[in-house]
Amino acid sequence: MLAYYKKYTPFLFLLPAAIILIVFFFIPFFQTIYLSFLNFDSNIYEPVYVGFKNYIHLLRNPLFYKVMLNTIAYLILAVPVLVVVPLFVAILINQKLRCLTLYKILIYLPVIVSIVVAAIAFRWLYSQTGVLNYIIESIGFSPIGWLTDTKYALISVAIVTIWKGIGYYMMIYLAALMSVPKELYEACDIDGAGFLKKHLTVTVPHIMPTIALVTTISSISAMKVFVEIYVMTKGGPLNSSKTIVYYIYERAFENLDLGYASALSVVLLIIVMALSLINILCFEKNKYQL
Repeated sequence: MLAYYKKYTPFLFLLPAAIILIVFFFIPFFQTIYLSFLNFDSNIYEPVYVGFKNYIHLLRNPLFYKVMLNTIAYLILAVPVLVVVPLFVAILINQKLRCLTLYKILIYLPVIVSIVVAAIAFRWLYSQTGVLNYIIESIGFSPIGWLTDTKYALISVAIVTIWKGIGYYMMIYLAALMSVPKELYEACDIDGAGFLKKHLTVTVPHIMPTIALVTTISSISAMKVFVEIYVMTKGGPLNSSKTIVYYIYERAFENLDLGYASALSVVLLIIVMALSLINILCFEKNKYQL
């Protein structure tokens, strides 16, 4: 009898996590799919089943494609920087330097700052009479509408995401660098390899799974950016900084179009799953081969 109960002991330990997943992931997941087939225009309390009408409307809406282009542009602006710069910083921090702990604290400090506080601070820096424009005017140039010009709004918001993320991804790279054998660096030094060649031939191949992880995490985070846009631009000017998550929020909570917002959420889920699948196929396929 005791052996019988021991057989099911592991499942008892998994039960709390399973309950949390069911309540906070699977139930909302299937509910969102169900809501995407409803229309709430006539009565929000008595929605009407409309089938794939929300998805058809979504695909015919020019604003959806504008939002998706903004989201892709945001990915292109933020992700390469968040993959490369933290790696470079981690390699420098991994050297034998004086005041190393202080450098780590200073670089990691933006991570622990509230994103709302950071967005408000940057909005003040970007304002027409802010510090950045004061410096620009002092050297003889015209002020720039960082958050009011369609050419600069998305870039200005992406800078906040990059500033917040460098320290976080640097710590992930630092943990990965500890696994690189020191003997390989010593062999490179004996062969006369320079700083750049040493890390391109030794460091990067050894921590490629971590680079893939950072790429995936930063891509998904960039896809889900919301607070920075909500605080700084509200998706403007002229929808130039409106991304998919802010668009979902706008349709769901400002327009109360829950069916259309749910359809957008399903599309976002498919895109995020596709990014994760690409990561597995390109970087981690050997892990899943039988």
